[in-house]
Amino acid sequence: MRKMKDILIDERYRIDYKIGEGGFGLVYAGTDTKLGDEVAIKLSHVNINPEIIKAEADTYTVLAGGVGIPRVRWFGEECDYYALVHELLGPSLEDLFNYCDRRFSIKTVLLIANQAISRIQYIHDKGILHRDIKPENFLMGTGTKGNILYTIDFGLAKEFRNAERFQSLQGLPFGGTRRYASLNNHNGREQSWGDDLESLGYVLLYFACGTLPWVGLKAATEAEKDELIKKKKISLPVTELCGGLPPEFATYVSYTRSLGFNDRPDYAYLRRLFRHAFLNSGFKYDNIYDWTERRFREMQGDSPENPSQT
Repeated sequence: MRKMKDILIDERYRIDYKIGEGGFGLVYAGTDTKLGDEVAIKLSHVNINPEIIKAEADTYTVLAGGVGIPRVRWFGEECDYYALVHELLGPSLEDLFNYCDRRFSIKTVLLIANQAISRIQYIHDKGILHRDIKPENFLMGTGTKGNILYTIDFGLAKEFRNAERFQSLQGLPFGGTRRYASLNNHNGREQSWGDDLESLGYVLLYFACGTLPWVGLKAATEAEKDELIKKKKISLPVTELCGGLPPEFATYVSYTRSLGFNDRPDYAYLRRLFRHAFLNSGFKYDNIYDWTERRFREMQGDSPENPSQT
């Protein structure tokens, strides 16, 4: 049996080491042996839901050229695997959250919100629903693009026109990540534009608060856990869910939950909400995130003898 490192994708992309797991596939860092730069390689065995990675590759084609969408280098079959090769990005927001001791400042959360809403709007404008918005699926760029937020992993994505056919159905199987799932998803309803944005709201609250009220709930089965999480999301008043945060957070969650299946969100309004909170808090749009400051302090050797200049 050949080792992964012995496989050369498209006679040029070398697999170096595993960096994560995406929807229905393993993700590796690799090298383009012709250009010498690094790439990300997602592999999915040809016998395991091959339509998933094929659909994901098609989605990247539809989204190609958008800000914060990784550029695909190659997609095809190689040694019993489907391989999706795209530019290598930086750490995920979940990685950076852990790096920052699992709490982001309100400034950083609002900077993330501004970019994330724009990414979701672009995806929606192309007729695509992401359907698995979570911290692991947002990555920062590298080098000169280090402050650009990228959206990845379209393994569960669906074209809106296909979702539209099932909007009246009830009892659909759960899809995505329970922690950040919309109420419609919990209730077995087909997801739409507002559901991606509702999920983003939970991601932002998770970053701002360090956790969510339904994290850590215990249950005997996944179905029971799903029910507990759903009940917690429904029963908890939005003002309590967003307690201690600028009021715009509660407004955002309430707005996204109020959207009907065919309602297109007002993305500009949502960005204005958070920009209002940003300016009201006296912050500056300087692209300095919590992890930027932390790295600077570490480089300076943050100590009484060599204090940080930030």
